[in-house]
Amino acid sequence: MPDDDIATGQLRGARIHLSDLAGLEIRDCDVSGLKIVDCYGDRVALSGAFERVLVNDVDVTAYVQAELDRVEPARALARDADSPDDYRSTWDALESVWDATIERARRLPEAALHERVDGEWSFVETQRHLLFASDAWLGNAVLEEHAPYHPLGCPADGMPAADTARLGLTLDAEPTLEDVLAPRRARMATMRATVGRLTDDELDRVCGRKPADPYPDQTYVVRRCLKVVLKEEAEHHRYAVRDLAVLEGRPAPA
Repeated sequence: MPDDDIATGQLRGARIHLSDLAGLEIRDCDVSGLKIVDCYGDRVALSGAFERVLVNDVDVTAYVQAELDRVEPARALARDADSPDDYRSTWDALESVWDATIERARRLPEAALHERVDGEWSFVETQRHLLFASDAWLGNAVLEEHAPYHPLGCPADGMPAADTARLGLTLDAEPTLEDVLAPRRARMATMRATVGRLTDDELDRVCGRKPADPYPDQTYVVRRCLKVVLKEEAEHHRYAVRDLAVLEGRPAPA
């Protein structure tokens, strides 16, 4: 953890007044009720799962949702999937867009695929995270595999080191894109087979396991678990395309 990180809860209910917050980054936090009033600045960026957002008293929630769906059509498919056929068609769409994007990424130098744009995950790290997400929500929770976690998987930031070690993850590994794509493609094939045989009864089956040890003890049904996989694939595809455009726009090395 960086030395300038602030522990959970220290700012809950706080009022920050007449302070220089330039460059402030808030990551993986509950910001319900966050209010920014009479402030000024440039390049203010918000990203996350917000149910309602007002900018200068204008509710921009529906506009932002529609624009995100326009940029990433699979996002709406993943969100609205309900029947077995919906899950199948959504996965078909996700596989198609990822196939094209991976081929696009392969045209860049390998070093660029390990580069973080604005501090976000690199293209390779994104593939590692999606591998973990499908291992957790599909392999472990839905399929109850004996050893669901591939060591190259990468969980969301903030998972304690002891938990990642218990799952057998090697976060400090430095794999190539092709190293990660091998298990990722295998897991995607498993997802394809799983949605291919989905029924209404299976969607509502209660899973015998939770996705991973750090997740809370609660009821997880197949429908919810598979939808997490769909949403993760759609959202991270949007991020990947966004950052690939930046990498592609940079001058080639001499």
